[in-house]
Amino acid sequence: MKSSERSQRVEVGDVIRKHGAEYRATHRLPKHHHDVLNALEQCRTAALGGHVDACDRCGHERISYNSCRNRHCPKCGALAKERWLAAREQELLPVPYFHVVFTIPEELNHLVLTNARVMFQMLFQTVAETLLTLARDPKQLGAHIGALAVLHTWGQNLTCHPHIHCIIPGGGLSADGKTWIACRERFFLPVKVLSRLFRGKMLHHLKRAYRTNALKFVGESRHVKLRTVVDSLYKKEWVVYAKEPFGGPQQVLAYLGRYTHRVAISNDRLMSMHDGRVTFRWRDYRDASTEKLMTLDAGEFIRRLLLHVLPKGLCKIRYYGIMSNRNRKMMLTRCRELLGIRPARDDDSAPPGTWQEVLLELTGIDIRLCPECHTGRMIVRRMLRPMRPQAP
Repeated sequence: MKSSERSQRVEVGDVIRKHGAEYRATHRLPKHHHDVLNALEQCRTAALGGHVDACDRCGHERISYNSCRNRHCPKCGALAKERWLAAREQELLPVPYFHVVFTIPEELNHLVLTNARVMFQMLFQTVAETLLTLARDPKQLGAHIGALAVLHTWGQNLTCHPHIHCIIPGGGLSADGKTWIACRERFFLPVKVLSRLFRGKMLHHLKRAYRTNALKFVGESRHVKLRTVVDSLYKKEWVVYAKEPFGGPQQVLAYLGRYTHRVAISNDRLMSMHDGRVTFRWRDYRDASTEKLMTLDAGEFIRRLLLHVLPKGLCKIRYYGIMSNRNRKMMLTRCRELLGIRPARDDDSAPPGTWQEVLLELTGIDIRLCPECHTGRMIVRRMLRPMRPQAP
């Protein structure tokens, strides 16, 4: 694609700046949705302030505005992701890693939209129980395994599609912790058994949440007869998808870098904004993964975007079993001993220094290099105060 064509593309922030005020005026939004819209609207604009850099060799100047640092922003999080990946790299074991995806049926989407915190907590709990329980079964693997779980809530067309991606080492510790038990080559656990255990546990937790009045029923979900839905879902095969195992640790890291810090839609998928309509690329997995274009009214685009704003404080990346936060260091040390490999570096934090130095060491990108002469260094010359919009 020509650079001139790429430069004409819009970003999510552009859509919100142009149509966000009208959307806020015509929709009743919770506070955390307002906060996200404000953050994405102001990200890397004069509203947040910034600084002016100048090259110490050729004098070229560049204005850099501050980031909003909101986890739902498609422009933020690159440094946080690289720091996180550097820590995860130290934890990888020299074993095959498997990728398993758990998806809940669309019949539960109304409950997800009106009970996001409860349903997402329930989904994480069910996935963890399913994996750990089945792996401990002597008829299956008979081991205490670990898993890294990442919540995604969207489909390619921005509709509600909650699912959890799991990255799982191909084996685990014996009950007494004295043996490493490896799974079979290119096979982790039987998918059909995973699916049915996942279904049973999720519906069990759902019924318990209903009995304890943990679920709220509003809007369309008010008309859902939960017992009828649950009965029908017991008869339905749920989707648990086991992908091909990763080729090695670097492939695992590459995947984690793409998926763990992903937001509902990236700026490079947006094609245009014209006459109040937004066009973006999406991949239709029901049609052989064909790439297509979708055009939505700007208001509908914003509505779909807000479907994927997570409840405040809800963690979207979680660790279980031998990878759980409480026991990870001790458990992984034991795994390395049993696998006969040297322990990882004791310090799994990102390199010290400024954020520019950290970014250079982790990614090889030198943000301080002058983009004009390519030899000078960009030095901060003056700070820019935030320019808050004046009240009418």
